[in-house]
Amino acid sequence: MSTFDDPFDADRALAQSGCVCGQHRSAAEHEHATLALRCEAVESEQKRYDGVVASAVVRAMFPKDAARRAFLKSVGAATALAAISQFFPLKTATEAFAESDAPEKKDLKVGFIPITCATPIIMAAPLGFYAKYGLNVEVVKTAGWAVIRDKTINKEYDASHMLAPMPIAISLGLGATAIPFAVPAIENINGQGIVLAMKHKDKRDPKDWKGMKFAIPFDYSMHNYLLRYYLAEHGLDPDTDVQLRSVPPPEMVANLRADNIDGFLAPDNICQRAIFDGVGFMHLLSKEIWDGHPCCSFAVSKEFITTSPNSFAALTRAIVDATAYASKAENRKQIAEAIAPANYINAPVTVLEQVLTGTYADGLGGVKTDARRVDFDPFPWQSFAVWMLTQMKRWGQIKGDVDYKAVAEQVYLATDTKKVMAEMGLTPPQTSYKSFSVMGKTFDPATPDDYLASFKIRKAS
Repeated sequence: MSTFDDPFDADRALAQSGCVCGQHRSAAEHEHATLALRCEAVESEQKRYDGVVASAVVRAMFPKDAARRAFLKSVGAATALAAISQFFPLKTATEAFAESDAPEKKDLKVGFIPITCATPIIMAAPLGFYAKYGLNVEVVKTAGWAVIRDKTINKEYDASHMLAPMPIAISLGLGATAIPFAVPAIENINGQGIVLAMKHKDKRDPKDWKGMKFAIPFDYSMHNYLLRYYLAEHGLDPDTDVQLRSVPPPEMVANLRADNIDGFLAPDNICQRAIFDGVGFMHLLSKEIWDGHPCCSFAVSKEFITTSPNSFAALTRAIVDATAYASKAENRKQIAEAIAPANYINAPVTVLEQVLTGTYADGLGGVKTDARRVDFDPFPWQSFAVWMLTQMKRWGQIKGDVDYKAVAEQVYLATDTKKVMAEMGLTPPQTSYKSFSVMGKTFDPATPDDYLASFKIRKAS
């Protein structure tokens, strides 16, 4: 029986498992009756809370299903409700429950950078996911990552799209005063690529890239760590053999066209825009370095979680729900149209479709297909955070010892997200850590220092 089922229906089993929205008799029926985890809300929030409170009372009074059914069939639902109401203040309890569950703040601002990595955050506005959870969210297009960081720290934004390593860096006080931040959801996995200027079509071997200039979006980014990793595995020291420059993603194509840079490791839609404009070609997708790597995250301050826990919970549910919708291939073209307008990504729908569907022009006259070019999975694996910390240490961003496990578990809220996903009818992983392979080298999150010590090219400590 779902929490939101009618507790006075004698024909429904107490132990029956319902769906998360309360409208279907099982999760399977919910899935069949709705499109990609989306369903209409119950008749009203008041009716929803009435059901929750009444269900709790009936469960307590009749723990045995047979007894509940016999009672209801003998007196009827109306008489049963009247009788119970004499001894238990259902109306008062319902009002209290509804009040305790309501978002403290319904009007929220969430910042984002106009790239496909922010797809769940952006699409949740036009496709109604925020409204579904009782929120009025303004998603605010922002110029660069430093601005995103500063506006979120200064509380101009209630939450924001951030590069996956940024909340770790902010929490550790790297480059600024330490402020505790958290990641309840990963925005996207994969979704990056290395693009080179057309004049470098014959330089496909990274060993030939000495002296070249590359753009990355931000120092604390997976783009930076993956490009450094790729260069080092080909024998180049990223701090001495090439130049790395931080450039906001929306400015990268213009810099490539102006010959200010030779290439970049950037979000996929920036890569595809360079190809669309004829100024660059795809050298490789980031998934060819590490298939399944995180890219961006949904981030909030710990203060927001503490002061507005219900708003935080509603936001997290909206983002997880939107991410689940984005993970389905059949929804990608609709999403491309929803996030293309000027107030969102401001890109041709064709460019976004090539990114999201995985069928794309490579800039060299070919058309390639890779369904996992970009994908969406909200679970914030704590092993992701541990890997990022090893790279922060490898390249001198962190000095001295670091408690990998403690930092990962403070910032990446895997336990909380696991609970939310389960409540929503999704299937979260059983563990928060996993091993994975980066360019053929296995990373074991249980032995980060051994992994770090195995690299020949690194910044001298």
